[in-house]
Amino acid sequence: MDNRFANMFNLTEDQAIALLKKPLEELQEKSERYVAASHLINFPTERSIQALVETIEDNNPDMFHRIARRKAVESLGKMRIKQALPVITTCLTDNDPYTVENAIWAIGEIGTDDENILEKIASILEKPQQTYRLIIQILARFDYKPALDRIKPFIESEDETIASAAIAAVASLTQDYSQMNKVVDFLQHSSVNARRLSIQDLIDTKYYDAIPHIAKSPISLVFRLRGIRLLAATGIPSGTITFAEIETYLDRVICDRPSDLEMVHEYDQQPSLEFLIKELYQTDFGRCYLATKTLLELYPEQAPEALIETYAAEARSDYGAHYHVVKLLGWLKYQPGKSIILEAFNNTQPQFQKSRGAAAIALANLGATDAIPLLQETIKSRIFDLKYASLLALEQLGAKESWSMVAEDQDLLIRHKVGNRE
Repeated sequence: MDNRFANMFNLTEDQAIALLKKPLEELQEKSERYVAASHLINFPTERSIQALVETIEDNNPDMFHRIARRKAVESLGKMRIKQALPVITTCLTDNDPYTVENAIWAIGEIGTDDENILEKIASILEKPQQTYRLIIQILARFDYKPALDRIKPFIESEDETIASAAIAAVASLTQDYSQMNKVVDFLQHSSVNARRLSIQDLIDTKYYDAIPHIAKSPISLVFRLRGIRLLAATGIPSGTITFAEIETYLDRVICDRPSDLEMVHEYDQQPSLEFLIKELYQTDFGRCYLATKTLLELYPEQAPEALIETYAAEARSDYGAHYHVVKLLGWLKYQPGKSIILEAFNNTQPQFQKSRGAAAIALANLGATDAIPLLQETIKSRIFDLKYASLLALEQLGAKESWSMVAEDQDLLIRHKVGNRE
């Protein structure tokens, strides 16, 4: 949930409702109506719900109202207001494709078994310039088989993210999973979006055979870890898979060594140290992982100093590069970098969360037995990747007996990892 505006304006429920009802020309800033529609999610009362419904019913063509109207649809969806389904459904025929998109998403959040609504969503597949991926996902989620023939053509879409969703939807609706290998192949696509979104399609279809392939896909461990955890959450309790079958892959994702990944990019000539350091700032982690792998192979002596320099200059505040620098310092066993690793381990800012797990692994790679008490504290954390990384680090440092501290952990995978298979 995006609370930036809510925190900025600190509106009460009365103030937010008043802004929604106030004529646009009387607002100090026309965007205030959007802010109000966003903020009312904090007040799921009848008054707020009615104010949001009235905002949707107002067809004022002004751009700022249309933006607020879209947000009102989204807010009702986030609150899962069943009684708002009729007014949200009217938005499915709106001329504004963004309003249509929000309406489909909101219906997906609220849920419905009304075939009339589902048929209206399916009919949008026949219109140009719509959010086909979302439509296909929602129809598959609600098992709307009458849409099958309209979904099938999208398997050939030039947009890989749409094709992936269509293949997964057809598999779900027909229970024929013979084409799911094509979705698995998207895990190695050159497009980072195709790689990321195919994981969601594999989750949606409960395609457990994909777990080894998810672990090897060169995207952020956040996406890979989410995929494996969600598949495990349904597969282990149902007996379809066992923890033993996925443990190796889970461990590899947490350790996140570039040697365990299948790269989708390559260099046409030997890159310089300076180039590789800059690549750690790429938003496509496939490029970051290739740079990391190459730094370890070609520049193990020169890399530590360059990493310290880039950390001081930029990586300290860039959470992507921060993560890669922390990992590299551990793999290079660079003891002077220990203070940076400890700083990362203790950094509780949300955007640097994955660096904490990386730091736990890095401390183990440094042989930092003095960090055992810190690691023993973090295995009690609510942050899964930090907790799991700390378990692996404690084992590597010879303190596996500490695992008994989380034998009754609430998380299924943690319990399995420490040996409590009950």
